[in-house]
Amino acid sequence: MTISRARTTGVAYLLYFVMVIGAAALIGRTPAALSNAANLIANAGYIVVTLLLYQLFNRVSRNLAALAVTISVVGCVIQSLSLFHLVAAQSALPIFGLFNLTIGVLILKSTFLPRGLRVLMALSGLGWLTFLSPELAKHISSYVEILGIAAEGSLMLWLLVEGVNVQRWEAQARG
Repeated sequence: MTISRARTTGVAYLLYFVMVIGAAALIGRTPAALSNAANLIANAGYIVVTLLLYQLFNRVSRNLAALAVTISVVGCVIQSLSLFHLVAAQSALPIFGLFNLTIGVLILKSTFLPRGLRVLMALSGLGWLTFLSPELAKHISSYVEILGIAAEGSLMLWLLVEGVNVQRWEAQARG
């Protein structure tokens, strides 16, 4: 993987963040159809990010990277269904918790990204899993959201600014 491909992943992640912020800004200010469309576009953007992350991590563990893609796509589908009140609004959050945990494990097994990112992703994954308990989530949801933004934002910024250690990525790809 070249640094440019890692940075492309970072750019897609940044665009996803912009889409989510834009979609959130529309809620309650525009017709529901428009904010739902914006959220659906953001979910599609997250699937693109997920597929780019697969390209990054499939050399670490093809099966684990494929599992991460599956988890993320399921989370995006559930999140999309929640826009139409077909499932509870926060039902996708524990699924994204599993996704972040899986990415944390992939970073742990990799040699081309800093270990601190795995800690942030794993902690955010555990945080999102607290939404399995609505009572617990009610008390700590703000902290979990901050941690989630910090974890994924850090991964996004690292990929955007630093990319990956190309020599280590290529060595891991050969190994």
